[in-house]
Amino acid sequence: MSNEFHVKDISTSNFLITGGAGFIGSHIAAYLLTNGALKVRVLDNLVNGFEKNLTPLRQFTAFEFIEGDIRNADTCQQACNGMDYVSHQAALGSVPRSIKEPVYFNEVNVGGFVNMLKAAVDNNVKQFVYASSSSVYGDEPKLPKVENCIGNCLSPYAATKKANELYAQVFADVYGLNIIGFRYFNIFGPRQDPDGAYAAVIPLFVKGILKQAPVYINGDGEQTRDFTFVDNAVQVNIKGMLTDNEAALNKVYNVAVGENFSVNFLYNACKEYLHSNFKATFREPRAGDIRNSLADISLAKNLLGYQPTKKFKDGLTETIEFFKKLYS
Repeated sequence: MSNEFHVKDISTSNFLITGGAGFIGSHIAAYLLTNGALKVRVLDNLVNGFEKNLTPLRQFTAFEFIEGDIRNADTCQQACNGMDYVSHQAALGSVPRSIKEPVYFNEVNVGGFVNMLKAAVDNNVKQFVYASSSSVYGDEPKLPKVENCIGNCLSPYAATKKANELYAQVFADVYGLNIIGFRYFNIFGPRQDPDGAYAAVIPLFVKGILKQAPVYINGDGEQTRDFTFVDNAVQVNIKGMLTDNEAALNKVYNVAVGENFSVNFLYNACKEYLHSNFKATFREPRAGDIRNSLADISLAKNLLGYQPTKKFKDGLTETIEFFKKLYS
């Protein structure tokens, strides 16, 4: 990964990535290490993150790992000690699972988030960016989604992310913390976990097609998503941490491509690429899911200089190649 996402010298700066053994976090950490950050510290409890995602990071002397949980306030203080910038990616991220385990989701996604904010303030962190979610749009029907127009939450997961945005605003106003949130739209790419009970759709499709194992599509498959390759999420995190634009601070941004595709289209694209005619099985729609998703990304473009570098098709090719190697 080249240094295309920043111009500022990062060789004298220390970065903390929470959830850095996870899918998005490990990509952010890799970018910073590859581009010569002074220190990149990862905090992860290895519940959703994996040791194998840390292996390529360990070759860098600037890398440091703390195995710990954001629900522990002391751990958060230790992790933020000496850090200039924080990218907070640690969270539980599944809508169906949040419906089953709302208390657990609140403890991690809200309680853990507040622990991190407090630790950032106490340790004089310069800038703090965090993962919100497009799920906060809830039942707001208008497309494309614009940041200042949200509806009612449809799941406990969405409620935790909305709570994050409320706390972020309070910590900016009350404590003067420089903070930026990112509403991710269906981020996908290499290293996304295809094996969990709540795995993301693209790795599940590819794995199912390659192994000729049942693949399920919820509902009629015509629901649409703004599928966003992980490099775009890395870019916005780097730009958010390093921005000098005061007008960009203390806001929440859509992180997407600004194009949407149906789940059926996605499945057919995977089949086509893998030269397979393996059929998917349709089942009941999932509770808490939104029907259509499409982002307006002009705010991030205008204030952060965000520009998606990989569109859906190129990102999908790279992702399928990664999982092909994994399963062949």
